[in-house]
Amino acid sequence: MICYQLCCANGHTFEGWYRDSAAFARLKQENLLSCAICGSSKVEQALMAPAIVKGRSQPKKVEATEPVATPPHQPEAPAATQQPEPVTPDNLMNALRQIRAVVEENCENVGSNFADEALRIHHGEAPERGIYGDMTASEREMLEDEGVDVLPLPWVRKTDS
Repeated sequence: MICYQLCCANGHTFEGWYRDSAAFARLKQENLLSCAICGSSKVEQALMAPAIVKGRSQPKKVEATEPVATPPHQPEAPAATQQPEPVTPDNLMNALRQIRAVVEENCENVGSNFADEALRIHHGEAPERGIYGDMTASEREMLEDEGVDVLPLPWVRKTDS
């Protein structure tokens, strides 16, 4: 997984997680990215210095590299005069559908084995990768006790409108 720092035309910055740079490029080309704050579809990569991980047993080392991101788009009018796009039920459902599509495109569905597989990945017993699936409240508590970061997502049906 790769994390990009993103910026919208209204100057909001936020993170986006993708399987790889090609997945990000495809979503951007298909105009499927939007600001997590205002919903604007004019999203660019912000300048950032990526973290480089040398290996499991070594601590993370941050190395500055040549920036690969483009500078954020500057709003054409002063920010004080621009109104963010309204948050409507349709915009929210569209955003939730996009989240689902990105997760399905970039992660493996492990179904009801989610907690076991997440724990195996955390302990280095399974290859690191993005996964999604189902877990019970007690499984979630167990993962939190083990120090495994999980992110529950609202999962809308593909047919919701």
